[in-house]
Amino acid sequence: MLRHIIPSKARRKILELFFHHPNENYYLRRVVRETEEEVNAVKRELDILAEEKLLLKEKRLNKVFFTLNKNYRFYDEFLRIFTKMSILPTLISKNISKIGKVKFIALSTKYAKNIEIKEDEIYLLLVGIIVVAEVESIIAEAEKPFGRPINYTVMTEDEFNFRKKNNDPFIWRFLKQPKIMLNGIEEDLNR
Repeated sequence: MLRHIIPSKARRKILELFFHHPNENYYLRRVVRETEEEVNAVKRELDILAEEKLLLKEKRLNKVFFTLNKNYRFYDEFLRIFTKMSILPTLISKNISKIGKVKFIALSTKYAKNIEIKEDEIYLLLVGIIVVAEVESIIAEAEKPFGRPINYTVMTEDEFNFRKKNNDPFIWRFLKQPKIMLNGIEEDLNR
């Protein structure tokens, strides 16, 4: 697990908080409240992350606010890691055997960045022999904290390959955008 790579529990919780809410600003006491960690540990970790330039620090009146630095050179890598720890990927991972015989599950980084999508776009693509009722249940649970519908599509491997081969704009628009693989290998998905 991530605790072996990032041994500081407070740092893991802080990073998770910021990457699960990439557009939010936080001040010290709010981070303490959200992470349920000791104030001194949180302050130390916020200072380390700000010194590393992963977090931007801004003083406003009598409070210091921290935000994610989206220009940080490992921002995308951290985003992918912490997105896999968010509710939708966690539910998918826990229930993968119930979902069916899965070839690919790909999640748009628009989900990770909490960006609204158009009606004809999707956040999630599932390919294989999929139990739709299981997916619907997972999506319903994940939509509550996400705050809006999580558009997704399910297709068999044959349908997916057929639509890809025939240059289906719906499929190619999804494949061309940055994504996070929850199951399968991205090179195989795009091939």
